[in-house]
Parts: sequence; structure tokens; C-alpha cells
Amino acid sequence: MTTAQDRSEPTLSDVIERLDKLAQNQEQLAQNQEQLAQNQEKLTQNQEKLTQEQERFSQEQERFNERFSNYQQATQWVVQLAFTLIASATLTIIITSVLKR
Repeated sequence: MTTAQDRSEPTLSDVIERLDKLAQNQEQLAQNQEQLAQNQEKLTQNQEKLTQEQERFSQEQERFNERFSNYQQATQWVVQLAFTLIASATLTIIITSVLKR
């Protein structure tokens, strides 16, 4: 009779041992949950930092585009001025040589 009883029903010490394991597991889960909350907070802070960096980068890119556009326009003006000076010098030389004859 004792063998049949040992197999089907756990003893009080087995139940206490399982309750202790459940309590340990619950504590471990609570610690894990706390760590996850901290990690989530860190991720949120990092996301905010990344958003700020992205905004700063966008502003810098806009300033660079403006500067590049200004430099490009200035370069075009210099090239136009150079061609105008060359053309006017050429015309001056041609007109001067024609009028001297």
C-alpha cells in the first residue's frame, strides 16, 4: 500500500520544495522585469538622442546645401565675368587694330 501511495501523491516536503522553487522563479522574474524596464528606459533615452542627432544632421545638411549653392553660383559668376573680360579685350584689340589703319 505504501508503494502505491508514494507514486501517486507527493509528500509535504516535495510540495514545500516546489513552492520554494516557484518563489525563486518569481523573484527571478521580478528581477528580469525590472531589468527590462531599465533597458526600455535606456532605449527610450537613446532613441531621443538619435532623434536629436538626426535633427541636427538635417540642419547641418541644409546649411551645407545652401553654402554649396552659393559657391556654385559664385563660380558661375566668376566664369561669366572671365568670359566677358576676354570677349571685351578681344573686341578692344580688334577695334583698335581696325581704327589704326
